[in-house]
Amino acid sequence: MRPQSLDEVVGQQHLLGQGSPLRVIASDSEGSAVSVILWGPPGTGKTTMAQAIAHTSGRRFVELSAVTAGIKDVRAVMERALNDRDLYDIATVLFLDEIHRFTKAQQDALLPGVENGWVTLIAATTENPSFSVISPLLSRSLLLTLEALSDSDIAKLLDRATADPRGLGGAVELTAEGRDALVQLSSGDARRALTGLEAAAGSALALADGADGSGEGPDSEHPDSEGAGTDGDPHEAALPQVTAEVVSISVDRALLRYDKDGDQHYDVVSAFIKSMRGSDPDAAIHYLARMIEAGEDPRFIARRLMVHAAEDVGLADPQALTIAVAAAQATQLIGLPEARIPLAEATIYIATAPKSNAVISAIDAAISDVKAGRFGPVPKPLRDAHYPGAKKLGHGKGYRYPHADPRGVLTQQYLPDEISGARYYTPTTHGNEREVSERLEKIRRITRGE
Repeated sequence: MRPQSLDEVVGQQHLLGQGSPLRVIASDSEGSAVSVILWGPPGTGKTTMAQAIAHTSGRRFVELSAVTAGIKDVRAVMERALNDRDLYDIATVLFLDEIHRFTKAQQDALLPGVENGWVTLIAATTENPSFSVISPLLSRSLLLTLEALSDSDIAKLLDRATADPRGLGGAVELTAEGRDALVQLSSGDARRALTGLEAAAGSALALADGADGSGEGPDSEHPDSEGAGTDGDPHEAALPQVTAEVVSISVDRALLRYDKDGDQHYDVVSAFIKSMRGSDPDAAIHYLARMIEAGEDPRFIARRLMVHAAEDVGLADPQALTIAVAAAQATQLIGLPEARIPLAEATIYIATAPKSNAVISAIDAAISDVKAGRFGPVPKPLRDAHYPGAKKLGHGKGYRYPHADPRGVLTQQYLPDEISGARYYTPTTHGNEREVSERLEKIRRITRGE
């Protein structure tokens, strides 16, 4: 089912528009010297695009894997490409899979062919090229980022593979529930989706063949039996169905009831957050696993971790937000399945951290006052006094510089007169906020002259 041209590729439309670099390379039959590095998750079309470009442009296609190839293999390809170009006017496309596994010396061996245009290099990697590809090679190539396929993209691929003669050729019927199950299990990986479909179709056909105990099909001996068409034609019998239950059996994996746009999504996310808030790391990890296995976008999970670290941990442990942000960055850089580790680390840290909602309570109370009109003019000592005429208006007059006091803090009114006694931030006695609470009371006694 691998597409034979870029027009058949599903997804990645941000890279396949008219005039895009990939389209230009594919349409250049004389052999464009522009090399490309494709960075994206597994099963998103990196190999497919490379082969489609080679087949469309009529160039010789050579595929190497960084797992098995060495410098000797790279040099042999370069020599052959140079000879083909000079002697036979044949251009070569070199597709190098998993380039991040090449050492620096192995990547250096690619440079002469890339720099001199002997080959059009199309390299694929699932890791950030900024960290895994040498700078000289990176600077000589276009870096194109592929995205995980959407649910609608995967569904389209499954329908095509079910009907297309290159695939199942209509031998089975893919039900809506079966399609949804395969989409859920694929997590944006086309290869995983097609593998699951092939396995499920095999199971469906085997179940249909064994339904009458003969192994020869339900109507092979009794063409007029129930299930045949009105004219007795056995070929009119219903097709074996690939249902959600068949998918579950064939891939040996439980299907989670989890609709990313429905109740299950919100229920599991809610339980995840409330488990962290309730300081139960075991429950939090359980719901994290359910989201990951159901194909939830890991970036969504990372965003929830950052919000929760600020909202429910806050200054009781300021490190929680730092760890959540680091987990989000790691998730963006490495993707699943490895991203499950930093996501789990942040989940456990946040769940076991001391809790305080004083930060969100402070900002929400302040916003509530502002919305209700409880505010006044900025006190004149705090106003900007740098523009011409400001001092004549009394701006900045009477301002007291805190660093002039040995304590680093002094008596001064910072809030407007109308709310001069407001207290928005009330730290708890949990974790780091215990120290903050004691220090803040001393500061307020000085700044407010209490």
